[in-house]
Amino acid sequence: MKRIGFLSFGHYQPVPGSQARTAGDALLQTIDLAQAAEDLGIDGAYVRVHHFAPQFASPFPLLAAMAARTSRIELGTGVIDMRYENPLYMAEEAAITDLISNGRLQLGISRGSPETALRGYEAFGYVPAEGSSDADDARARTAIFRAAISGVGLAEANPQMTGRSGLLAIAPQSPGLSERIWWGAGTRKTAKWVGEQGMNLMSSTLLTEDTGVPFGDLQAEQIAIYRQAFTDAGHEGTPRVSVSRSILPIVNDLDRAYFGREAAAGSHDQVGHLDGGLARFGKSYVGEPAEIVQQLHTDAAVLDADTVLVTIPNQLGVDYNAHLLETIVQQIAPGLGWR
Repeated sequence: MKRIGFLSFGHYQPVPGSQARTAGDALLQTIDLAQAAEDLGIDGAYVRVHHFAPQFASPFPLLAAMAARTSRIELGTGVIDMRYENPLYMAEEAAITDLISNGRLQLGISRGSPETALRGYEAFGYVPAEGSSDADDARARTAIFRAAISGVGLAEANPQMTGRSGLLAIAPQSPGLSERIWWGAGTRKTAKWVGEQGMNLMSSTLLTEDTGVPFGDLQAEQIAIYRQAFTDAGHEGTPRVSVSRSILPIVNDLDRAYFGREAAAGSHDQVGHLDGGLARFGKSYVGEPAEIVQQLHTDAAVLDADTVLVTIPNQLGVDYNAHLLETIVQQIAPGLGWR
């Protein structure tokens, strides 16, 4: 069995054909889609986080609303950019959201990807210390966040108010949340670090390195390195691994109108420049369900991961995306042994 989730980037814009013309549209539709996905048997509802862009930003109010409308489906992020976060305030928000969901939060975090704003995190008031990079700062904030949700005392108690001295932990705490933190890794080196830290691995929708091998094979290398590092570090339990894929089955005329041209053209990995180096982007899987099943059987990373997040065209609305997810559950997942 493999878990299947959807991943929404939360795009909204008043352009022709878009069902998500405003931020309110995108937010409310995602709540509705989480409920519809749960009814369809989908295992997870995940949202991407960006800043200074017409996409989802602060995720916790949205996740809490999704939690209040559902009862089973996992709710997560893919990913929160830790360069922008106050780790203690985030720890409180995460614990509250997890309690509302009854322990269903799967929180993906990372150093983040390039944003529309140059050093946008500095506008939020977070400037890396001299000699420290933004990546260093993100990892330092992550360490504080993880300590906070683990119940570590972080602030001196006021004896006049508490009747004691010592360190206070943030409140509330949500038991088990610390075991459901994922790091979004874009390189094999980062994947090794994630394993050493004992977090779950969320392999990125793009890899900021390119060795000339197919995207799925490069991700599979990353996953193997991660799992070995997790074991070598002596962590207990079985870590989880997710990969994201664009899967667009064509079963009716509307699907063909939206994606038929893309299916006819074929899809391949893309290699480009990002952050000063080569990056590899995975291909989309577009076509008849039987064709997609055959193609996914050769995707090494999809075979290795326990969770597949399907990136959805959220601007096409709730009904269309529910149809897309239903097709995946009924006509693609069984052929791959996922159901």
